[in-house]
Amino acid sequence: MNREVLGPDDGPVIVMLHGWGANIDLLRPLGERLASSGCRVVMFDLPGFGQTPLPSTPWNVFDYAKHVIAELDALGIQRAHIFGHSFGGRLGLILGADYPDRVDKLMLSDAAGIRAPLPVMIRVRTRVYKGLRRALEAVGLRGLSERLRAAYNARYGSSDFNAASGVMRETFVKVVNQDLSAWATRVVAPTLLFWGSADTDTPLAQGRQLESLIPDAGLIVFDGAGHYAYLERVADTARIIHRFLSDEA
Repeated sequence: MNREVLGPDDGPVIVMLHGWGANIDLLRPLGERLASSGCRVVMFDLPGFGQTPLPSTPWNVFDYAKHVIAELDALGIQRAHIFGHSFGGRLGLILGADYPDRVDKLMLSDAAGIRAPLPVMIRVRTRVYKGLRRALEAVGLRGLSERLRAAYNARYGSSDFNAASGVMRETFVKVVNQDLSAWATRVVAPTLLFWGSADTDTPLAQGRQLESLIPDAGLIVFDGAGHYAYLERVADTARIIHRFLSDEA
């Protein structure tokens, strides 16, 4: 387990959760700024990323959320503010909904978790592909079916899917297929959403949808920023978070 704790022991605790395929290196620029303003910042590589070993079996988002709670327990942290980017935002939604007694305030940047409807052509293509694979396997051509699967994934699979292998590829499928819209409606913590207007991985429309679903949420849009909006505007993000956490109203 790769874990870092920055800032004073008596500061407000912020647990920072990184995105898929990332690690705490991409959280550190914001974490260091928050720590310098008096926060106690906790960061760790999630299982399967950075220096933390793979899970022994494919995990889903709920397994990862339980892992975060176990980390809090190990550190003796009863309640914390949560910052999550992308995949870490998925975990933030689950923590806010299923573990409300452990979350004070929630801050999500370009969070994943909303499943946009697939275009008609993609749905048709997927049905044809799956039907063809079933037909090949039904007549005993499993090898050809597997070659078709590999070719299809290479052409149409996302970069994250193709970069993963073994248990993490199965984990990725479990993670991305989970729509967390219903969990968003059960988040009770005050929530601040940071989004890049030019984000193409989790488009701004998803941020606006989360703002409408979470009962107490506000959306900050960084014009021209992409999927790592919090890093592109790290000073602004840190300043806004500091104000957000200082506001007890």
